[in-house]
Formats: sequence, structure tokens, C-alpha cells
Amino acid sequence: MRRSRAFIPTTKEAPSDAQLASHIYLSRAGFVSQVASGLYNYMPLGKRVIKKIENIINEEMHFAGAQEVELSFVTPADLWKESGRIEKFGKELLRFHDRKENMFVLGPTHEEMMVDMVRNRVTSYKQLPLNLYQIKTKFRDEARPRFGLMRGREFIMKDGYSFHSSVEDMDREFDAMEAAYKKILTRLGLDFRIVEADSGAIGGSGSKELMVIAGSGEDTIAICDTCEYGANVEAASRSGRTNIPEAPIAEFNKFKTPDVKSIEDLENFFKVDGYYIMKCVAKRAVYEEESEIVLFFIRGCDNLQKVKAQNATGALDIVDVSEEELKELGIVPGFIGPLEQAKAKHVIDIDLKDAKHMICGANEENYHFINVDMSVMDEAYYFDIAEVNEGDACPCCDGKLSFTKGIEVGHIFKLGTTYSSALKAEFLDENGKAQPFVMGTYGMGVSRLVAAIIEQHHDENGCIWTKESSPYMVNIMISNVKDDAQVTLGEELYAQLQKANIEVMLDDRKERFGFKMKDAELIGFPYTIIIGKELENGLVQIFDRRANTKTDIDKNMIFSKIIERI
Repeated sequence: MRRSRAFIPTTKEAPSDAQLASHIYLSRAGFVSQVASGLYNYMPLGKRVIKKIENIINEEMHFAGAQEVELSFVTPADLWKESGRIEKFGKELLRFHDRKENMFVLGPTHEEMMVDMVRNRVTSYKQLPLNLYQIKTKFRDEARPRFGLMRGREFIMKDGYSFHSSVEDMDREFDAMEAAYKKILTRLGLDFRIVEADSGAIGGSGSKELMVIAGSGEDTIAICDTCEYGANVEAASRSGRTNIPEAPIAEFNKFKTPDVKSIEDLENFFKVDGYYIMKCVAKRAVYEEESEIVLFFIRGCDNLQKVKAQNATGALDIVDVSEEELKELGIVPGFIGPLEQAKAKHVIDIDLKDAKHMICGANEENYHFINVDMSVMDEAYYFDIAEVNEGDACPCCDGKLSFTKGIEVGHIFKLGTTYSSALKAEFLDENGKAQPFVMGTYGMGVSRLVAAIIEQHHDENGCIWTKESSPYMVNIMISNVKDDAQVTLGEELYAQLQKANIEVMLDDRKERFGFKMKDAELIGFPYTIIIGKELENGLVQIFDRRANTKTDIDKNMIFSKIIERI
């Protein structure tokens, strides 16, 4: 492509609301333009990057045995009612009526549509397994779209769905898709982790997220310093503690603790580590048609993890509760212990099961129990509700956990029969008996990957594209288009590289050298061949964007040298 004919509207100014590097540079370099809040147009450079990513996905899906389809963007709302998700998804699901007053939704994900396409068409176990996917625009009516392509309302996504006759075969395909996704991210040149995750509104028995490591990521993930374990903090677990503080020595008793309510105050009062103090976090669990107060108990050195708490109760949300509401139930704020389960539902962290030497509220103003033995609580409900801490032991090895930030670019789920049962999608097994399909689903954010690449690969001058994702591999810059020798060499190189199937841009604009160079750095071509004044001495330069270096090359060797680098 000749730059003089290309539509690449670069600017010096970033969007006023741009905070992330990807939002700033993709806008300034002419990859995307904003239409409205959370809505973006892809200009020629942006479209080329999208196509690069899609081609890699298609190749790896082909190798993995998946087949590409394309489902309707507009989905009948009846399918969402069948699955029971139309209310669970909330206001992010954009609903509308057609001229006949039939309700439809704009698809944010396509589990229902894919199941509908397969049911009654795949009827026997002999036709299984089956893996179908699409790469398509989605829409979620985000309340606060922000960060450019990172969290838009309209986005491009690869979503795949597999159908199986058994859980074992679904597990096999899940592992195969995880391996394929690793290949995709590796080919794109990204530093990433695949982490354990919460299944959220999609449902199912297990899920993993693909996280691109970046300081600008919205998600906090716990990673091991020794093995490959990683998990979103919403799902992270830990092994049993090894560095346990010395236990307090005392007989079981009720102890007067006037105005001693906080964990810190209790630590100072009893001269004991928070490990041996039981913290109560009172919340209101909100369900579809009702709510209730739930008392969550964790160690004083831990914090309650909200998503884990929701999963423990099956609630749609967990919200704060006032002291007045607690008092109405006869619960004494600041002095709550796990001893009066009739007043409110109790959920106790699994780490407290059979714990000894504990201090907890006595459910009486200004009193605590000391040396509590939790093993006496036979009917208590235990669940993993504590957030892991940095330095906790890895659940898979002897390593330690640390926190880092990640950008979620993919999510894979073991759905089981969640959707097939709801939508009555069945096949006949070896015995001729009808069974619901066992399913998996595999999503990858294509447009989010565009932003993630730049979040991980940029500097103060602009984008630094990886070789597999760059819109053009080589940029030939003619410093002075009035110099016939420079123009001649530029045209020759342009023709040679095109013949060699190298994606090349020829910057033949009548602009100053400095202006062109700034553009080349902003756009982020991996290599720019600079044809300038040194041509008189038989030399040109290769500018390596990633290394930020310029190397003098004999003009007769420039073609072979650039081919070597590519």
C-alpha cells in the first residue's frame, strides 16, 4: 500500500476520556474511531489487525477439528426465556420488539442459539463429538463502557461450543481447546497465564480465563512463583498454611471485652495473632424474589471474597447490611459468634473447620469467648469464602502466591448439561435412551486482543506490534520524494517485498522526515527502511521498532537483510 493513497488519519491528540495506552495509541494512530460511548469503527489499519488475529484463530481451530459457522446477531428472546437467562443477564442484555411486537435481543453470547441450531439435527451419539464456532460482533449494554476496545458495548468475539455424549469426552475437548488457545496467544507474542475462574452468568461446573499480563489489567490474579498455577482472585485457592502463629493458651471462657470490636483491637487486647480470631462479616444475600441476612465467618487475618460468598449462598448479589437490621434479629454487632444459627444463616470458611484456640464474639454486648473449639460444630455449613493473600501457599506445589494484574482475553467453560437440559436438546445414546448433550464453551475476545497487544507492547512513542499482529511488516520511508535516487530505490524495494509476499507500506508522502518518522513510531511497524541522505554513500537504515535501534545497511544488501529479520 502506498501511504499517499492510504486512509490512516494519525493525530497528535488523544480522546479526552482515554486513560489506557491502547485507547490513546489506537485512536491517535488511526486504527479506530469512536462513534458513540462504547462503539467504535475499525479503520483500514485496525481491520487488518483484526483479520490477522482472526486468521490465527481460524488456523488453530481448524487444526483442533472445530468447524466455523455464523449465527444470527439478532436472537429471539424466547430462547433466552427457555434457558432462564433473560432476567439473570440483567440490563446488559439489550431487548427490543419488531413491528409484530415479537421480542428479540442483541446477542452478547450465543449458547442458546447454538444449542437451538444443533437440537433435532444431531440426534445420535454416533454424530458426536461436535465443535462449532463463530467469530462475530456481540453487544452488551455496559453501564460504564470505558478504556476503548477493552470494555466497549459492541465487540468482536470468537465463541465456540462443543457437544458430547459424556463428561469424559467434554473434559478431553476442554483440554484440547485450552491447548489451542495457548497456541493462539503464543503466536500473537503475548505473555499470558491461564487461570482458574468463576463461571459467573454463563454457568457450568468449571472454567478458566486466559489472562494477558499487564499492569493496566482490570483483574487481579494470583500466580505461583514455582509452577503454572494461576487463578482469578474470585476463584483462587491455597493449600494448608505452614507458617502458623503460636496459639494462645487459655481455658474456654467468656471474657469481658468492653468496646473491643475490631480485629486490630482484639489482637491488642488478647495479645494474639488475627489467625486465632474469628471475624464475622454480615451481608444481605439477594435472590430473585427475596433476600436474607447471612453471617460469614473467616479468620481475622483474611478478607471475605464477594464472588465466593455469592457462590456459597447461590445469591444474585451480596450487599451490605446495617447495624439496625442486625439488632432487629437479636444479633449484637461487633460481638457476633457462630453460635446462634437460628437467628441468621451462617457460612463458615473451610479454613475454620475443626479450628482450635479461637476467639469469637459471645453474641453479647462487650463479651467474647476464648479458646473456642470449632470441631464441636457438627452441622455447620463450611465453604471456601476467604480471599487468598500474597505469600499463601500454592494449592498445587510448594510455591508461594503473588498478585499481578491481567487482561481477560478469553474464557472457557465446562457447561455440562446446563443449557441442553433447559432447552431440551437431546441425543439417543448406545441404549437408545434420550440424553441431554454434555457441552463446553470457549470464548475469545478478538477486539479486546487488539487492545491487549498494545497494553503489553508499547512505549512513550506509540504502538509496538508483534510480528503476527502488525498491519504491515515493513514500512519503506522515502525521506525526500524529490530525490530521484531515493524514489527509485524505494520503488524497487517495494516491488521486491510485494513479490516476496511481505506486507509492505511505501511512505511516499511529500512530508518532512521527522513527521514521517513520528508516524512510523506511532503506528508501530516492526521494521522501517529509511532511505535518506546516506544513500549517497550507498547506505540505508533499518529501524527496528521493538529494539528502538537504527542499523546502517548496504543498499545492495537491504532486501536480503530485511528478509532475514522477518
